[in-house]
Amino acid sequence: MLSLFVVALLSATLLPGGSEVWLARLWCLGEPGPMLWAVATAGNTLGSLINVWLGRYARRFQDRRWFPASREGLARAERWYFRFGEWSLLVSWAPVVGDPLTVLAGIFRLPWWRAILLISLAKGARYALVLYLAQSWLAPLCQ
Repeated sequence: MLSLFVVALLSATLLPGGSEVWLARLWCLGEPGPMLWAVATAGNTLGSLINVWLGRYARRFQDRRWFPASREGLARAERWYFRFGEWSLLVSWAPVVGDPLTVLAGIFRLPWWRAILLISLAKGARYALVLYLAQSWLAPLCQ
């Protein structure tokens, strides 16, 4: 279970990862689904909250040459974020766009309690779907 927590946490940061495959593997090995769901959701949510934290402190470095976003890029992200707002975090489960969304939530100072709530909902729903698909498709292969 600790391995699932670590893989889920790292998968939610800007590092690549495959927590869904690890979750399905552990389910196939007989680990209880509700416990897997809770551990994966907690790890992935914490990883996204690390991104929020990074975003909260990243903007102070925007004038540095090595900062990863230009002023124009940051302004474009700000317009996009304020168009869709905090509800965009419900897509924080999605590959490619999910991690940057959590960083933007930090940059634009979304209150912690809202970030935790929205990210937890998104991550929990994704892992519930992964477990459902594992039970539907992998059950015959796991025996």
